[in-house]
Amino acid sequence: MIADGSSSTTTSRRRGVDGKRLSSGLLAGLFGIVVVGLGGWWFTIALGVIVHLALLEFFRMAQFKGMRPATKTTLVACQLLLISTQWSVNGGLASHLADAVLPLSGAAICGWLILQPVTGSIADIAASIFGLFYLGFLPSHWLRLRNLMDADAAPVLQLMHGSWISSGLLITFAACLMVVASDIGSYAIGRRFGARPLSPISPGKTIEGAYGGLISSILIGACTGGLLMWPFGWFMGGCLGALVALFALVGDLTESMMKRDAGLKDSGDVLPGHGGILDRIDSYLFTPAVVFYAVTLGLPVLS
Repeated sequence: MIADGSSSTTTSRRRGVDGKRLSSGLLAGLFGIVVVGLGGWWFTIALGVIVHLALLEFFRMAQFKGMRPATKTTLVACQLLLISTQWSVNGGLASHLADAVLPLSGAAICGWLILQPVTGSIADIAASIFGLFYLGFLPSHWLRLRNLMDADAAPVLQLMHGSWISSGLLITFAACLMVVASDIGSYAIGRRFGARPLSPISPGKTIEGAYGGLISSILIGACTGGLLMWPFGWFMGGCLGALVALFALVGDLTESMMKRDAGLKDSGDVLPGHGGILDRIDSYLFTPAVVFYAVTLGLPVLS
């Protein structure tokens, strides 16, 4: 009787966690659809808030390891990086001035650490600069991707004269769908068929789950390439889907590695069932740059 009661309690708790995970995931997805659809400064502001919260979680992990990163300076630098990126793609700021924000911010971070009463260490500098790259430079590519206006990036728009839909909007949604497909495919297949551990960094992930995520992302990518009428559409889209799945997995494992090193289960507790903001967006950090450069550098060559 005791065993049955314990099993029932465990099952109920698991269902409760799954319910919270599903609810918070749906709300996060709806929020993402709205801000990506709005684009412009609305998207920039929303991304800035997410980046700010994720950076706080990242620096918390760094501090657990005894590091003293330039927290305030890096937080400001990341916001300046996002603002200058959006401003430049709108034509209000020269692109080379926006590009200067990254190296100048790196210098400012090092200068701040030099001026502290206790001089910063290599670990302090590394944590600060990596935070700038990881949660500033990489996410800024979502803004670059969303603001794409090149018709060649989505030839299907030539059939939709006068439409308010842009190539950036379509490709950003497609990129998000590929990441979501990778996450869901990995979770579903791994939970049902997973047997072989993928990496000691994240014991819950399996090789079978990774294949499930890869196939799911390839299917979404192939559909994207075909629907947007890319050259060699289905093949090009499928290859992009494979790259997205790979870099989404790298992002996931990178964050898991940092949590494991810091001795933390989750980066935070902002999202019920998901942990922190960083736990939720880790798969979305490396992927926008991959999609942006594949579309802006790869498609013209094929065209």
